[in-house]
Amino acid sequence: MGKTEFVIEPGRQDVVMERTFDAPREAVFRAMTDPELIPRWWGPAKYEVRVEKGDIRTGGAWRFLTSGDDGEFNFHGVFHEVSAPDRIVQTFEYEGAPGHVSLETVVLEDLGGSTRYRAVSVFQSVEDRDAMVAEGMQEGANEGMDRLEELASEIARGA
Repeated sequence: MGKTEFVIEPGRQDVVMERTFDAPREAVFRAMTDPELIPRWWGPAKYEVRVEKGDIRTGGAWRFLTSGDDGEFNFHGVFHEVSAPDRIVQTFEYEGAPGHVSLETVVLEDLGGSTRYRAVSVFQSVEDRDAMVAEGMQEGANEGMDRLEELASEIARGA
């Protein structure tokens, strides 16, 4: 299983997240964009995830309801671009901090059987970015990326 790398430079408004998945790009893209599959990988496993809105296409919108013993944490956004199987551009907003929207661009690069995932999230301010990092973004993203790789590998095997 790959390791997720984060680039979080002081004084910048962005977070870069990279990982190489041991799964073909088409399988990674399908796992990321199929509303039936998203709850199997999105965020930490301790949370139940429900896709309330999953219109995953250019111009579409999404809303994921996440709940666990420590409360409910909901997120939503819109898709500016969905280009199968290599690019997704979307907004991301945590409903617990309304008005703090980031723009995320994900590029999936085919490495001949494996996939390089690169996500760049740009926040409205350094303070917004730092607050998201302080809230445990890396831990949740790490676990979600581990789960995404497992699911993409399962899809690739035809399981």
